[in-house]
Amino acid sequence: MSDLVPADTTEDVRTRAAGVSRQVAVLPVGSFEQHGAYLPLATDTLVACAVAREIAGAYPVHLLPPVTISCSHEHAGWPGTVSISSVTLHAVVRDIAASLRRSGVDALVVVNGHGGNYVLGNVVQESSARGERMALFPAAEDWEAARERAGVVTSLLTDMHAGEIETSILLHAHPEMLRPGYETSDFVADDRRHLLTLGMSGYTDSGVIGRPSLGSAEKGKELLSSLADSFGAYFSLLTSDA
Repeated sequence: MSDLVPADTTEDVRTRAAGVSRQVAVLPVGSFEQHGAYLPLATDTLVACAVAREIAGAYPVHLLPPVTISCSHEHAGWPGTVSISSVTLHAVVRDIAASLRRSGVDALVVVNGHGGNYVLGNVVQESSARGERMALFPAAEDWEAARERAGVVTSLLTDMHAGEIETSILLHAHPEMLRPGYETSDFVADDRRHLLTLGMSGYTDSGVIGRPSLGSAEKGKELLSSLADSFGAYFSLLTSDA
């Protein structure tokens, strides 16, 4: 639980705030959806929390507990998957940002662990247009830089779900959560143009699209380290006076 729920007290937050010009909160957003037979339903939440913890270890940010259920409608064909509407997720993040501003934290970074949370881009887009400080992390460019640094073989197109990246991060951060089978579950479906219409079941029987057999704990560690480095530009942007 300590990996998912921050242990800060209100005094910890007060002390941290005294040392920065502008407070930045980090909100992990995951999902609760199928990830094949070997990764847990909470994989995206675990990944988002691992990224957020890495960030919190390198920058003076206010780490928040995760949003654990989001927009996983494309995975509805598999038992265990639970979703909320995009409207609800939009409202939850917006409410959290508003609450933070009332307590003196006026910048929010949403760390997204699930590719289907398209609405998070709209939340940030609209908030920025209102003059509020918000960012969505990681961007595709951040993932690409991390992939190259970690020696991830699979492209971001091929590594769509329960593949090399997610398996590597969990092998590093939560090896106890993996079950046998990732070594033999590779499946590729690069042409997914009808994904929003057909859902994942239109492209994979196992729920996997990617090459998890290539995952390793070493790659997971380097992925997280690279993402923490990439976060520096976001932190500078949100704490600047511009």
